[in-house]
Amino acid sequence: MRDVTIVGGGPAGSLAAADLARDHDVLVLEEHESSGRPVQCAGLISDEVIRMSGVRPDILNTLHGAEVVFPDGRSVIVRSDWPKARVVDRSDLDSRMADAAMAAGAEYSYSEKYISHTVGDHVVVTTSDGGHTTRSIVGADGHSSKVAMSLGDNGPREYIRGIQADVAVTAPHQDLFRIHLGSRYAPGFFTWEIPCGDFTRVGLCTSWSAGPPMQYLKRLLADNGYDSRIITMYSGKIPVGGRRTTYGDRCLLTGDAAGLVKPISGGGLYPAFKATPILCRVLRQALSSDNLSGKALSEYESAWRSEIGKGLDRGYTLRRLFCRLDDGDLIRAGRYASRDDVRSELDELDLDDPSAVMKRIMCHGGALLAAIPLGLRCLI
Repeated sequence: MRDVTIVGGGPAGSLAAADLARDHDVLVLEEHESSGRPVQCAGLISDEVIRMSGVRPDILNTLHGAEVVFPDGRSVIVRSDWPKARVVDRSDLDSRMADAAMAAGAEYSYSEKYISHTVGDHVVVTTSDGGHTTRSIVGADGHSSKVAMSLGDNGPREYIRGIQADVAVTAPHQDLFRIHLGSRYAPGFFTWEIPCGDFTRVGLCTSWSAGPPMQYLKRLLADNGYDSRIITMYSGKIPVGGRRTTYGDRCLLTGDAAGLVKPISGGGLYPAFKATPILCRVLRQALSSDNLSGKALSEYESAWRSEIGKGLDRGYTLRRLFCRLDDGDLIRAGRYASRDDVRSELDELDLDDPSAVMKRIMCHGGALLAAIPLGLRCLI
């Protein structure tokens, strides 16, 4: 019988597998043929996220800032002398993390789809290939996690929808990514144009109520003359606002399956990588003591909330405020963001913890409106 079965071979699942496989029998179930496919991320991450991943992915570009375009066309550039983010090949990152987990001793079963599980003295996992018995199960199966839903009414507070395309266009400024705000292209969220050398990654997210995002992407591509230069296109959805619980009897959740996503940007790698070592510590202790009850595993949720919970909660409060803004409000926010005193604060924005800068900017009153759309990061 396995010690741990992890459902999902993406970054969160692979990070947990690499840690736990050092001293436990770990199986990773991945429904796709390989880790990293299909790609559902813009690939914009910080050096700290790369460090926590434990691998060195291919870096396509280094960015020092962002240009934010408001509904009236006003443009505000946030820039620093130090790198704000790296553009990586997300498929390569996922693949390398899976390889690292296998090198640590984890077994990966590709093209095997999780169907359900039952909990008793152990866990019986039913899959497309039959099943497995295991002492514990970790749900790292993404935005529509079946493992998360096995814990009852445990859906995310909100879904946002995203879509992006790689286009054969070389961006004129390779050290900046561009963002549009407003209802024309991205109601309830924002767009991105990320320079990747000889191609540019163009995408957007929208609130669920805005309908399918393809209509907005077509408009964005056409307005920029990109519509005839499409190389590839992919889409997905992102859970924000968290889930009711991230633990149960013999069960823990991580990554998007746990709702560990930054609500301002939709980025999931940083919170997942902060929470996963906590998961491994708690699960390792539970396996050692042979106490895998929900009560014993609840320490995981208490610990990750202590570590990153306040930041995620602040982010969701800011998202709710942002969603109340119409184009007129965003235009006024653009005027605030142009002020020198606000710009100096925004230039120091930490892409992994934008809410820290938000707190400093609150002393500027209305300038908080400008800070909300500028606390941006990738969709990971």
